Amino acid sequence: MIRTALAAAALSFLAVTGALANPTSQDPAKVPAGDYVLDKRHASLLVKVPHMGGFSKFTMRFDRLDGSFAYDPATWGATRVTITADPTSINTGLPDFDKTIAGPSYFDSAKYPAITFVSTRAEGTDGKGTVSGDLTFHGVTKPVVLDVTFNGVGPGMMGAGTRIGFSGTTRLKRSDFGVTTMSQFAGDDLDLLFEVEFTKK
Repeated sequence: MIRTALAAAALSFLAVTGALANPTSQDPAKVPAGDYVLDKRHASLLVKVPHMGGFSKFTMRFDRLDGSFAYDPATWGATRVTITADPTSINTGLPDFDKTIAGPSYFDSAKYPAITFVSTRAEGTDGKGTVSGDLTFHGVTKPVVLDVTFNGVGPGMMGAGTRIGFSGTTRLKRSDFGVTTMSQFAGDDLDLLFEVEFTKK
């Protein structure tokens, strides 16, 4: 009897806390004003590059990301988001190849120790839109446009704080940033896919 009661209480607790952690709105106007920081444990950036003309898309992941922004719902379209990826954190699943990608032939991470995106404008409705900004990679800065889905705003775990999440994609040419090594084996177009969550300070 006691065991049944404890199990029921645990299930009730999980049901309540689960509901408290769900997004409650996809309206940017309902995001509380303030400073937000990237939740690094719930952030990912994948890069896909065609292999040998497109037999497959070789997939890599950056393991270390950082980011932040200050938010005002009255001017949300002008929010300036900064995201930084550490090029030495590239993860192909092949440790020796990771060093090659991070090395002078590709990312040249010793000379260019950060990959940075700084937004300039956000547009959209109904939780979907674009974020325009400047991407600095391999010492070159170019404008890029991200296709973004605003997954919503809501309370954090156990109902504490404020959490917001986004998913997005973009495509760019590595040659635009001066990375042309092994072009006969790896395509020029890079597909970037990201999942990020931010929490209010």
